[in-house]
Amino acid sequence: QYSPDHVAGADGDIDPTEITFPGCSCLSSSCMVGVCSCLRRGENYSALCLRPADQEQEYARPLWECNAMCRCGESCQNRLVQRGLRVRLEVFKTEKKGWGLRTLESIPRGRFVCEYAGEVLGLKEARRRIQAQTAKDSNYLIAVREHLHHGQVLETFVDPTYVGNVGRFLNHSCEPNLFMVPVRVDSMVPKLALFAATDISAGEELSYDYSGRFYNSPKSNQEQQSLEEDNGSRKPCYCGSSTCTSFLPWDSSLFSTP
Repeated sequence: QYSPDHVAGADGDIDPTEITFPGCSCLSSSCMVGVCSCLRRGENYSALCLRPADQEQEYARPLWECNAMCRCGESCQNRLVQRGLRVRLEVFKTEKKGWGLRTLESIPRGRFVCEYAGEVLGLKEARRRIQAQTAKDSNYLIAVREHLHHGQVLETFVDPTYVGNVGRFLNHSCEPNLFMVPVRVDSMVPKLALFAATDISAGEELSYDYSGRFYNSPKSNQEQQSLEEDNGSRKPCYCGSSTCTSFLPWDSSLFSTP
């Protein structure tokens, strides 16, 4: 079933459509830094593109857009991901990777491409679905972990296997041309927005790193050793990049018991 936005998953703990954020009181058509409460962390976009992150940042920063409770207009520059897909894309059959997704038009670096939308699950249901899969099943479930300043980790599990959007057809690459950023609009459940990591030509296949390593620090020795031990259960990677790790990313935490 196609859905452009997240929907509540089988365990139903969180409704991703519920509006829980207060809106800004800006009366201008487009909000400004220093005035708008939604932009207290700085400006997010410029000319429909994501503004470059501070080069000293180790991680890609999450974003907050103006929401349904804000008084600014629909043309506000801080409303981008919520407007949905604006790029012409095509689902196609790849040689080794099953279905893939490519662009029918050129995309400049930083441009919002699409969202990765699906059922928002709790940890228990995410584990149940992952552990019920066979080696032949495709795994669309993604776990997004955001590290907060006081040491806590905020987890979001999204599965577009049964309900989702065009983002489910994106393949993994060890040298991706997209990167994912959590973007919050109406609630704490983030939209998983994919932006162009470089200028992308028309006809080029779109991909992102399933492990979320783009813009982040390299794997530690302990992580690398754990991955090597799990290689017997992992699926091969056919991205063809010069830095290919030979296997698709593996999240062993979803196979462990609480």
